[in-house]
Amino acid sequence: MLNWDNFLAQLFNGLVLGSLLALISSGLTIIYGTLGVLNLAHGAMFMLGGYAGWLAFDHSGSFVVAVLAGSLFMLVFGVVMERVVIRFFYERPPEDQLLVTFGLGIVMVEAVRFFFGSESQRVPPPAPLLGITNLGFMIYPTYRLALLGIVVVALVALYLVLYRTRIGMIVRAGIEDAVMVDSLGIDVQRIFMLVFGIGAMAAGFAGIVNAPVVSIAPDVGDPILVQAFVVVVIGGVGSFPGAILGGLIAGEIISLTSIVDPAYSYVMLFVAMTLVLVFRPRGLLGVAGRD
Repeated sequence: MLNWDNFLAQLFNGLVLGSLLALISSGLTIIYGTLGVLNLAHGAMFMLGGYAGWLAFDHSGSFVVAVLAGSLFMLVFGVVMERVVIRFFYERPPEDQLLVTFGLGIVMVEAVRFFFGSESQRVPPPAPLLGITNLGFMIYPTYRLALLGIVVVALVALYLVLYRTRIGMIVRAGIEDAVMVDSLGIDVQRIFMLVFGIGAMAAGFAGIVNAPVVSIAPDVGDPILVQAFVVVVIGGVGSFPGAILGGLIAGEIISLTSIVDPAYSYVMLFVAMTLVLVFRPRGLLGVAGRD
């Protein structure tokens, strides 16, 4: 039933989902924009970060430790994955990149299923964030409000790294022209390794902070991967601001469409993507560095 309270709740749900999608998609778009690699294992990284955080929480009982452990684990995992596999595919055809990252994603999912089973796991939110909060005009789950703040802080931190540090300047230059960066004597391979690690960490961080909202399971990353790719297309490949804008748009489309019929959420999301491709082929805030 459509009413004002329901509309506001879904609007907030869309904002939370959109910010989370923005964080996940920022890692995906940075990886593709800089490395030129379409990472189909990104959804599995989201899932793997959630499981790493769950294990840390299971042993420590601390949500903060879980978030830190899950994020750092995915940073290291991303660096190792780039050094061991991905770096050999930079000059390979795009279909090879798609196949190898798709295969890596399957390996991650099946490895988790083998060791932990198919049953879902959940990390409870910190005690101070349990319950609901009265916002005056509506009542909303406290942790979802906190999640919005957590993701915004993470996006700001990522923005500062990309736009206020030397590493970020090199990454953005690599998005525009990796050959020119290499000709300036900068070790592009090290930058690529770091970028892939940061992208994996962003996905893992999102996976663990979202665990109190949606239980983690081996297949939890599949819909996230689809949504993240749609966000990148809408916002523009290689554009960090585009990932944020695309994430917010996608989150609101999914959430508000659910008021009428949840079955049409994905339909409307792909309609929006199609319209963007027709009228803005590079995305709303796309850059011309990658074709």
